[in-house]
Amino acid sequence: MNGQFQIISDGSCDLPPELAAERLIRVIPFYVSFDGKNYRKELEEIGIREFYQEMVNQKGVYPRSSLPSVQDYMDAFLPYAKAGIPMLVLCISTRLSGSMQSALSARELILEDYPEAEIRVIDTTLCTVLQGLLVLEAAAMRDRGAGLAETAKRIEAIKSTGRIFFTVGNLEYLQAGGRIGRVAGIAGSLLGIRPVITMKEGEIFPSGISRSRKKTMEKTVDLLKEYLRANGGTAYGGEAGEMPPASMLRKYSLATGFGYDREEAEGYRRLIVERMEGLPGLEQLPLYQIGATIGVHTGPYPLGLGIIERA
Repeated sequence: MNGQFQIISDGSCDLPPELAAERLIRVIPFYVSFDGKNYRKELEEIGIREFYQEMVNQKGVYPRSSLPSVQDYMDAFLPYAKAGIPMLVLCISTRLSGSMQSALSARELILEDYPEAEIRVIDTTLCTVLQGLLVLEAAAMRDRGAGLAETAKRIEAIKSTGRIFFTVGNLEYLQAGGRIGRVAGIAGSLLGIRPVITMKEGEIFPSGISRSRKKTMEKTVDLLKEYLRANGGTAYGGEAGEMPPASMLRKYSLATGFGYDREEAEGYRRLIVERMEGLPGLEQLPLYQIGATIGVHTGPYPLGLGIIERA
């Protein structure tokens, strides 16, 4: 393998399998169930498109996800422990899942047989495509020749810069998953309200509402612009409504996340380019499909922007 250590992430990172393979990232999948009894491994036993299609076909049915088991992590760790290859393990926020605890338990069991194994487990405090961006930054550092300790230190430093600005089709799935209050869910269903939400450090915060899908999409881009203005430091202290310079974007890694509707996501990317007033490079903004781990809470139509400082 290239680099000095192996990067491992749970399936919440939502990296396309071919990209994960290309960047030598080992992904341990979550499980998903539509009946609460039979669980299937995401990607391996149920594809993301199939997952969303079942959600669309079975309206009123709320799927559940289940974290990777201790054995899943042990199976992933063992070959690298035997080969003496250090591991950097990047897990979904502990505020959203117990995946990291499975990883830590597996680490202790592996160390019983391979006490010299080096397994560094990090709570990313992130999820979905934003977790994926952080994982890719770790891979970039490794591929530049950084060691595990240096990479882990930098990943810990930048993870708090991550934000997701997103909207969903309605509040129904967030309510069913316990991510918002019941009253807010009922009000949203009755009034046809579409929310705009910011996620940072494993928590979600309301950032606006609208009856219009397009208005909520536009609001996510406005939130991105506000974030760039607020985090420009001495290099950029622009006024409200003023566009950040192109140099600001080079400091960050960005991606678009979507659920069932890729065509809508491509239109959303065009909207981003338009509202960011033609800043270079946004035409190639990656489109990553949000997987089942988060999709069970957002429903079939999540759409948003992820941003994090580069390593």
